[in-house]
Amino acid sequence: MGAHAAAAALILALVFPRVSPAARRRLVRWWSAKLVRIAGLRVEVAGPPPPAHGEAAMIAANHISWIDIFVVMSVRPARFIAKSEIRDWPVAGWIAERAGTLFIRRARRHDTARINDRVHGALAQGDCVGLFPEGTTTEGDSLLHFHTSLFEPAVANAATIHPAAIRYEHADGSRCTSVAYVGEMSFMESMGGVLGARSVTARLSFAAAIAPAAGMDRRGAARIAHERIATLLGLSTAGTRPGRAPDRAAVSP
Repeated sequence: MGAHAAAAALILALVFPRVSPAARRRLVRWWSAKLVRIAGLRVEVAGPPPPAHGEAAMIAANHISWIDIFVVMSVRPARFIAKSEIRDWPVAGWIAERAGTLFIRRARRHDTARINDRVHGALAQGDCVGLFPEGTTTEGDSLLHFHTSLFEPAVANAATIHPAAIRYEHADGSRCTSVAYVGEMSFMESMGGVLGARSVTARLSFAAAIAPAAGMDRRGAARIAHERIATLLGLSTAGTRPGRAPDRAAVSP
């Protein structure tokens, strides 16, 4: 894992500045897929992911672990929206920044406008943008309210939203909780849980895409995405609505 992180640093420093955006996406997909294999996970995909090009696309997924982002990017490379504090993480923060992560200052209410501009630029380059609208992690047995403000860039940029459900399973199909990064668990404890798991499948399922529509606002987009992800996970949405979830510093780069 350490050697693979070092390889990422070299690629970002020496290769990324010299290649096209399409080549960068291929490198990100290769690196993410290899990291997932090193972690001992097997990825299975259901439903169509966003196309490789030709569409302004955003992936909205439930959030269980730091490795979620690499599971997604092993299938469809994306520039994820993440909290600005990640930029200060040793090594990982530098890698995230150089890889194109879009950092949002969640303490500033008006930072959405800046993120809108950044997302617009990313979409114009053909990049897919990803987010975890719960803003925190669960063990995969529930789906929290969504931060509707995170959908504003998709609505403002007329991007197609692709709801995605992530579930980690044992060989017998039961839910695997050792991969989750929740509560007061440290990053190293979570990494140990991931690396110590055996015969785990990361199941990534895409629901029907939400096409940009006249009159749709961020709350409507969040509501539809929430319902479709809940359906993929086999969870009830009765009595729930998109809103602000309890905050936790678990959104991964």
